[in-house]
Amino acid sequence: MSETTRDGAVGVTPPPSLDDRLTPAELAAKYGLSVSGARPSLSEYVSQLWERRHFILAFSRAKLTAQYSQAKLGQVWQVVTPLLNAAVYFFIFGLIMGGRKGIPGGEDNYIPFLVTGVFVFTFTQTSVLNGVRAISGNLGLVRALHFPRASLPISISLQQLQQLLYSMIVLVIILLGFKQFPGWSWLLIVPTLACQFVFNTGMALIMARLGSKTPDLAQLMPFITRTWLYASGVMFSIDYMLKERNAPNWLIDTLMSNPASVYMDLMRFSLIDGYTGAHLPPHVWMLAVGWAVVVGIGGFVFFWKSEERYGRG
Repeated sequence: MSETTRDGAVGVTPPPSLDDRLTPAELAAKYGLSVSGARPSLSEYVSQLWERRHFILAFSRAKLTAQYSQAKLGQVWQVVTPLLNAAVYFFIFGLIMGGRKGIPGGEDNYIPFLVTGVFVFTFTQTSVLNGVRAISGNLGLVRALHFPRASLPISISLQQLQQLLYSMIVLVIILLGFKQFPGWSWLLIVPTLACQFVFNTGMALIMARLGSKTPDLAQLMPFITRTWLYASGVMFSIDYMLKERNAPNWLIDTLMSNPASVYMDLMRFSLIDGYTGAHLPPHVWMLAVGWAVVVGIGGFVFFWKSEERYGRG
């Protein structure tokens, strides 16, 4: 088609294209285009994470090394910090408030009981607290590179697992000092830590998504985890203390079944002589596996559903 302009020139108007009638979605489908940064399928997402397993491990090691790089004692603080916490809890709860009463195996087991609880709970606590900042604290990396964002909270859980393994060396020395020698029950450490690691990873994934949209959550979480610490029997026997105060059975069962308490009880059962199965909540292994599966898988799916929105806005 053509038309004559005022100065006599002839202009050509192109004929209407069939694409003019298509929506953006139909145009993308017609020419094989895809949305940049779109969320992949769940199976594809898992495959991408596996392909980047070396990056996840290297990132967790780098974070662990850099954590205390400015301190003169360096990596020693990985062990000193929970030990100092245990010393404070021993003074306040063990000596002043009588928290040594009702400890399975007798009051002589209180220090192994306490140190084990502090190390195990710290593993979960730091995974949750650091998970809140997994996305919001790495926005430069998230916006600059394309990779599955779940790599960040997973690397945080791996970092805390490595830190716990260093602490376990000191824990074994303490146990030997209190005549708690290795036995067959020590083999239960492996499945216990495996379940707790999966649970912690799920919690880190959940907190990473929530923290990416609500940065103020990082200021609130220390208060929540501190309450969780007191409700999990880190410094005293929940069963003994609550029964002494005539607490209802449902409250005792609820607190003893919370995941932090379950994993601490299993670790104490594995390491401490006299901590028999009678001091564990009913169906303790079902609880340990159940918490790991529900929170681990649920947290992963919850995080994946918001994959394309991380680092935007």
